Amino acid sequence: MQPNLAPLIVAMAALGMSLAFLFADRQSPTSRMLSIFLAFLGASIALDILVGNPYREAYGVPPWDGIYAVLQMASAVAACEWVLRVRQTIPAGQLNTRGGDRLIRFAQGFAVLHALLALALPVEHALYFANLEALRFEAHQKEFYLFAVPLGLCVLCASASALLMLNRRPDRAEAVRGVSFILGAPFLAASIFLPVNLAPVSGITGLMILLIGAVQYHVAQGRRAQFMARFLSPQVAEMVARRGITSATDEQTLELSVVSCDLRGFTAFTAATSSSRVIAILREYYDAVGAAAAEFGGTIKDQAGDGVLILVGAPLHYGDHAARALAMARRIRERGMQVTARHSGGDLTLGVGVGVATGFVTVGVIGAASRLEYTAVGPAVNLASRLCSEAAHGEVLTEPRTTECAAAAAGAFRAGEPLRLKGFAEPVQSFVLAPT
Repeated sequence: MQPNLAPLIVAMAALGMSLAFLFADRQSPTSRMLSIFLAFLGASIALDILVGNPYREAYGVPPWDGIYAVLQMASAVAACEWVLRVRQTIPAGQLNTRGGDRLIRFAQGFAVLHALLALALPVEHALYFANLEALRFEAHQKEFYLFAVPLGLCVLCASASALLMLNRRPDRAEAVRGVSFILGAPFLAASIFLPVNLAPVSGITGLMILLIGAVQYHVAQGRRAQFMARFLSPQVAEMVARRGITSATDEQTLELSVVSCDLRGFTAFTAATSSSRVIAILREYYDAVGAAAAEFGGTIKDQAGDGVLILVGAPLHYGDHAARALAMARRIRERGMQVTARHSGGDLTLGVGVGVATGFVTVGVIGAASRLEYTAVGPAVNLASRLCSEAAHGEVLTEPRTTECAAAAAGAFRAGEPLRLKGFAEPVQSFVLAPT
């Protein structure tokens, strides 16, 4: 007997999509899980058509026939895990997400129950559920519902979890990805029990709906990565893409270094210069600072006016964060002085000052569901800003903890004056970083 080509085409489409998503973004947990889901789906269809159907035609339903339902269960469990990981990549703000996560676990449990029933009752599953004909349904409704109810509850719980995810007000690409699963999952589930002339149509429809959502998301993800790379270090952008923004930005307290820089004479320069020229200068200055931050693994936390605040050591941890921060400060001073020299002239002069401080800082995401911000709170943040304000043009000021952490660069400092800084009860001993 020749195998039915239509289901094989569906199987090949699922396996091809699996490989495509795996090779396109193999570092992403969500893409890997999507690939596993599609691989199990394609394998279950292909093996059932190439092995299961010929064996049943020749010898009847074997005791191990439920193995095909196990492959379907594995596909359903992976699909649910994919939904869970998608949920984890979307910030929840103050929303309680436990209910939606529990629905995913319920869905996986119902998928396992369906597979166990198929293993225990392989004949009933093969004859009265898989690729069911109308006449058999009328005669054996009880057997059909025995397998259909767990499968239906699996799809219902997973779809409800994906629907709850939309309460977080994700961007359009994330929303399309969630909606594609909600719409596509019933078609894929129905292809298990629909007659052989309808099952391939249902299966390919579900796959195409998923493909539209996934492609829309990955195109947007590529654009988002390009945008993020201009503000975050490439390592942080990669971590967010790989682990999701929630796990990448969990609240934690750790010791890190903070670099603050701004322009000298910027207020007077702005008042006497056209806005278009000011924007052009700021763009050049931001590009220079951003390049230095990316080079040494810094994360730009704030960028307002002529001031930039950079974290070194969060979200990515570096044991040598102080040394990186000082090297970054040197590079910012070097490139900042080049920028200011090009645009200074006559009575209008620009300069750049940098402050570096080290200490324990609490970092994490705060905000509401519609707007989130990665924040850093701790004395080191304020100290870096105060030192920056005290720094003269071309000067990098730091404090004792930074010099202690960067002991290898001990000869690169000279002691400055104790500074009375706003917000600090005691004078802070300053140190000046040598140019080279």
